[in-house]
Amino acid sequence: MMAVKNFLKWPDKRLRSKANEITEITEDIFSIWDDMIDTMNAMPGIGLAAPQIGINLRLAVIDASKARDKPVKLANPEILQASMEYSETEEASPNLRGISAKIKRPKKVTIRFLNKEGFIDRKDFTGLWATSIQHQIDHLNGKMFFDNLSKVRRDILLRKVKKKR
Repeated sequence: MMAVKNFLKWPDKRLRSKANEITEITEDIFSIWDDMIDTMNAMPGIGLAAPQIGINLRLAVIDASKARDKPVKLANPEILQASMEYSETEEASPNLRGISAKIKRPKKVTIRFLNKEGFIDRKDFTGLWATSIQHQIDHLNGKMFFDNLSKVRRDILLRKVKKKR
């Protein structure tokens, strides 16, 4: 059964909170992940963090595959290593519709996370996959994509947001 959730609207304070750790993978966690995948695909987007839909847990899903059929479910993801090489990608968020910015991030990351079996796992991500997981980890830490901009560029972006309202 498809369950597309609503997004919190910026500047909802919950988007600035650090999400709570997952201690075990339960049926509830699987249900949240499934709803997150439905919501991500309905956007359409290539990643989603639970806090974006008002769930204060360290859960994320990403799928940067062309066919959109390889979703990765992550609990408590954290970056272990990041490449020295960067790429710049246009990023946006459904929590702040109509606004995007070019963000520089490491081109490759190795992350540690709790997988769907409840075990600690490691995985390398490159390209758009790496950009997406870093973007989702930012959300889990109460950061928005524009927090990676210089103060001047961030202020310009947020002024645009106020004008649109």
